[in-house]
Amino acid sequence: MGETPESFGPRTIVRLFGHLRRRILVIAVCFPALTAIIYIFSPWILGRLQHHLGQKLAFFGVMEPVLALLKLSGLMAITALMPIIIWQLSRGLEAVFGFSRRTSFVIFAASLILFFTGTAFCYFVTLPLGIQFLLGFQSEHLHPVIAVGKFVDFVVFFVGGFGLIFELPLVIPIICRLGICRPESLSQGRRYAVLVIAVFSALLTPTPDLLNMSLMAIPMYLLYEVGILLAKVSGRSCPATMT
Repeated sequence: MGETPESFGPRTIVRLFGHLRRRILVIAVCFPALTAIIYIFSPWILGRLQHHLGQKLAFFGVMEPVLALLKLSGLMAITALMPIIIWQLSRGLEAVFGFSRRTSFVIFAASLILFFTGTAFCYFVTLPLGIQFLLGFQSEHLHPVIAVGKFVDFVVFFVGGFGLIFELPLVIPIICRLGICRPESLSQGRRYAVLVIAVFSALLTPTPDLLNMSLMAIPMYLLYEVGILLAKVSGRSCPATMT
């Protein structure tokens, strides 16, 4: 990342959207087509998800199973299209902000790895522990009946959310290189970052207990620190343009 990118501003945002407009249209066409294909296999996917999390599901409306399977298919379609989406975004940064082809590829590879690491962490760690804790309140006189719609909403929200949260180490160096902020200011604002992360984790984690909050808060803070480190290592952060 040796080149100096164009400064961030309204004009560059317009240029970026203009550059991505055709690519976004292609993705918008591919998404419903891929969702329809995945929908054929969605009952099997839901069955594997139930088995992984150890849950039996019920439904309370005629359309609830159909909508739940559509949402699940949509998540799988977005996940499958994520390499294309990230590649197009990295090429957009290359064209609009003047990043080199090497930088564009590094952004693509790092973003892809971070996204799938986040989804895997949520799927194999956070979701099982969160659901196990929530269902721990059942008793002899209180048995859970989980609606398939609520269950799929829960899974889609957290798996997708963790995938995006894990992009933090990449987002921080990029915004520093675009002059939106400086690594030094982020380092000095650690205590505020800890507060924001704690509140964010309390709002988004499946359960309000300290264990599950920590499963999101600790990785987020570590990712925040990694992002600052990478921004400093790049050595080309622009002075902040925001006042």
